[in-house]
Amino acid sequence: MNPSLSDRRPRPAVISRRRLLQAGGIGALSFGLPGMVAAAVNGDRGLGGGAAEKSCIFILLCGGPSHLDTWDLKPEAPAEIRGPYKPIATSVPGMRISELHTRLATLTQHFSLIRSMTHVGNISNHFDAMHHCLSGQADAPADAPYIGSILSKVRPTQRTVAPYVWLIKCVGDPVFCAVNIGNGGHLGLKHAPLFVGSAANHPAMPGFKAPDELLPAVPPERLLDRRRLMDALNPAASATDGGRTSKDWQDLHGRAFEMASGTGVREPFEVEREPAAVRERYGMHPLGQNLLLARRLVEAGVGFVTVNGWTGPSPNEKLSGPPSSSWDMHGSNMGMGNAFGNGSYGMGWCLPRLDEALSALLVDLKDRGLLERTLVVVCGEFGRTPRIIPGEFPGRQHWPSCYPAILAGCGIRGGLVYGESDKIGAYVKDRPVRPQDLGATIYHALGVPLDLRLGKDGFTRPITTGEPILDLFG
Repeated sequence: MNPSLSDRRPRPAVISRRRLLQAGGIGALSFGLPGMVAAAVNGDRGLGGGAAEKSCIFILLCGGPSHLDTWDLKPEAPAEIRGPYKPIATSVPGMRISELHTRLATLTQHFSLIRSMTHVGNISNHFDAMHHCLSGQADAPADAPYIGSILSKVRPTQRTVAPYVWLIKCVGDPVFCAVNIGNGGHLGLKHAPLFVGSAANHPAMPGFKAPDELLPAVPPERLLDRRRLMDALNPAASATDGGRTSKDWQDLHGRAFEMASGTGVREPFEVEREPAAVRERYGMHPLGQNLLLARRLVEAGVGFVTVNGWTGPSPNEKLSGPPSSSWDMHGSNMGMGNAFGNGSYGMGWCLPRLDEALSALLVDLKDRGLLERTLVVVCGEFGRTPRIIPGEFPGRQHWPSCYPAILAGCGIRGGLVYGESDKIGAYVKDRPVRPQDLGATIYHALGVPLDLRLGKDGFTRPITTGEPILDLFG
């Protein structure tokens, strides 16, 4: 059978996206990297499409801070439970927090405080507790993606910065690092975060550098030559798709060029552009400068930023620990010094820095008009035991039955205390909040439908089995 006339007509050359990137010489620079914007432009736009209208800064206090010494003090309890710190009045009548939170005490009208977080089951090791906390699930399967990865999938950015960034990845053995932090779970590597910074390269240090993935591998003038070449290779639009193929092609190589040339990509990481007074307000330590960097990233369109709550090494002792956990304050039974002292694992060091950095972030977001569209979440993977471990260097052990969280922005009510623990902070007395409820609350605040299901190979799972805490909104 002879081919029809239409079959004989010359067709425009079809050039694959891979070949186009190779022709421009920039394909290997940015595409296929975990967490990079390529995930949003390679044909898998997730369920959401355009740039996220709302963002989340998730401050993870790795190690598990003591609720009894931070946001749920028990001044009437015996000394071996209540600890050395006193509660102080705040800007909200009846809402009291630790005396080491002098700045946050003036800002309680801007955030809600949950005092009834609890793990389903006795999950008292960092690895599993963090896995459940970050996935926003209870009984989370081994390949469960974390909330940032899910948001990367359903609300990918259309800008040239990653949709999901993690500031200072926890390091060392996996005692602190839940397994899917770096692999995106069953969603795959394209929805893993872009990791930024380390103990040796963080924004509180002179000479802090943006991730290598954002640096051009060839001189700018060569990149310009390659872009001209790519423009010359632009295939004509086919008559059947109304020019859609051509536009997709142009968008694709345009974003790739921006990634490779660094146009508008590295600037959010350049915290030295900030006025000295702003940087000092956040605190010149890893947590403070990473929260400032997080603010710059959400301004640049990043949808989810996880900030490791590492406060940096204390000058008061040589013991500093890895940039995983300032908050694993066991005391002398784990060789970590006095949990109530001024060392690297001491609340006398860590709490003032959290107070300084978090208060600066809330004020900065509010002043810039960003708090209405930026959800701020602060929590650890669990709390600490009510009873203090005695000795020369006292501390507290892991405690999953009751712990706190702070939420602000994106419609969260200010000045609210939600839930209640018992008289010694051991167990939840009223309105328990499970990891899946916190996850559902985050999705609700960010406008993600709670009935979404994600998966692969024909098998899908709900993004959450929890219930959002609607009382926090309004």
